[in-house]
Amino acid sequence: NGAICIQPCSPPFHGETSFVCEDRKWQMLSDACASLDVQSLFQVRKQLYTDFGLEGKPGHEKPGVVAKHFGAGNQSCQADFSCIIPDILSSPAVPGNIADIVELLKKISLLLSENVTRGKMKSYSRIANHILNSSIISNWAFVKDRNAGSVLLDSVNLFAGKLLLRNGSESIQEPFIATKGYSIHRNTSGKSFDFSMEFSSTGNITGHMVIPEEELLRLPRASKAISVAFPTLGAILETNQLDPAFVNGMVLSVSLPEELQNILLTFEKLNKLGQAGAQCVGWHSAERRWDPRACEVRAHNVTTVVCVCAHRRRTYRSFSILMSPATPRSSALDYITRVGLGLSIFSLVLCLVIEAVVWHHVTKTEITYMRHFCLVNIAASLLIADVLFILAAIVHNTTLNYQLCVAATFFLHFFYLALFFWMFTLGLLILYGLLLIFFKITRSVFLAAAFSVGYGCPLVISILTVAITEPKNGYLRSGACWLNWYETKALLAFVVPALSITVVNLIVVVVVVVKTGRSSVGEGSKSQDLSSMIRVSKNVALLTPLLGLTWGFGLATIIDSRSLAFHITFALLNAFQGFFILLFGTLLDRKTREALRMNCLTSRRKWGLEK
Repeated sequence: NGAICIQPCSPPFHGETSFVCEDRKWQMLSDACASLDVQSLFQVRKQLYTDFGLEGKPGHEKPGVVAKHFGAGNQSCQADFSCIIPDILSSPAVPGNIADIVELLKKISLLLSENVTRGKMKSYSRIANHILNSSIISNWAFVKDRNAGSVLLDSVNLFAGKLLLRNGSESIQEPFIATKGYSIHRNTSGKSFDFSMEFSSTGNITGHMVIPEEELLRLPRASKAISVAFPTLGAILETNQLDPAFVNGMVLSVSLPEELQNILLTFEKLNKLGQAGAQCVGWHSAERRWDPRACEVRAHNVTTVVCVCAHRRRTYRSFSILMSPATPRSSALDYITRVGLGLSIFSLVLCLVIEAVVWHHVTKTEITYMRHFCLVNIAASLLIADVLFILAAIVHNTTLNYQLCVAATFFLHFFYLALFFWMFTLGLLILYGLLLIFFKITRSVFLAAAFSVGYGCPLVISILTVAITEPKNGYLRSGACWLNWYETKALLAFVVPALSITVVNLIVVVVVVVKTGRSSVGEGSKSQDLSSMIRVSKNVALLTPLLGLTWGFGLATIIDSRSLAFHITFALLNAFQGFFILLFGTLLDRKTREALRMNCLTSRRKWGLEK
């Protein structure tokens, strides 16, 4: 597995095809077989670099020099390079030819984008349309340069942005790429761009872009607005995206003056059957990925999505909508989460109140003090995490709260980890009580060690996670205030410690069972500490499988994210964690119940005497 095989192409194609061995079968990795000879068509790279000493220095060419050699002196071809179109359109759109055409379009946009007339834009669009056809989208998966789709998008945006407008407007339409431009000024009452384009043989897809009137008032002088629509490019850009979310509308690119900051976009959904919510996104041209921070949803229904997007010439110039097929939407899930979370928060508050009431009665020995100290920190950590979970759910839909979302995710990560590390501390406490009978630990040493493990370790992990992933914009997952999974696997910084602690605590439970099973019946006079330790062991034996099972199903939702049963089970177990802690950690503890009963009797006597 992992072996690479490179095979030369069969005539009339030139180049090579790469294969990789997976499960004892050769799978195609990339296909660079091409029938086009872009160098002879364009006559730029080889002749220009040779004649003008620019060999190996792409990007140093002068547009005027390139134009002189373009088309071998053919004036009509030099004006709109139409002479190369027949050869390109007659070539098969195989991966190798796609790569060459992308490179050709990139060169044209860099070297020949001065005075882009209607003829030039028409020819450029026809060339691009040839490799944007919906029937050949699957071929893009084998293009050697995995960023070819992004390069094409940037090239088209650069070239179209310099389109000259005749009589204040221009419109050039091909089946799979359309360009429109208008002159704009501050007195314009809002400008809109409407596109209706073929996506496949089954029907069309529409898109709508509006520059609000209040934005046009920012213009100091007359300018122009250019918009380009791509009905199929979204699917092409997905070939290198790890996130299962897919583009569910056309891609709309805009070229606007820098003064204009916000635009209104309306996308018709390609897939109108899915129940998952849509997400408005912008293509980050530097990082080559869809970024939810660029847009926010203004309105959403079964067929269309309205987005408000921030236009930035250096980063966000292309926009679309994403829809994830992975997470099944169900009213039952929302209901279970809301009810369970409310019950969990109430249970944890009640747990902390009970612990405060009975504290002096149940912490008379060192072991019971340590046990209840751990339980209080477990409940407090989960309570804060539940509150932060609600906050994260509130702020995740808006790009204006990105920093707040990062902060919520950091503390959510920290307190969920603290929950498990305090469970781990409780497990270590059991081993200490069972195996180190003659070794006594002081309360101050215990507190120092417990805080170091319970809060110190989660703090280190949380800080390292955000420090490593956030500079690359890989800390948050798309559309939620929680750790990223598909790009950076930041979620492993929670899953690995949580599941590891669950395994360790299960081993502790086994040790408890073995240790207590060896005790003879005649040893009836056990110490109070040993009796307390058995009670602690029972609590951990109950709590650990429940908490571990909770996040075990959470991992299952990642592995099989389409299973509604996994999601409902995870929602049930996760939402009711606080109730489990109250029930098994507090209410089922005999000494706690006795202390509560004593407090109730004392309160009744005082009330009776006062009365």
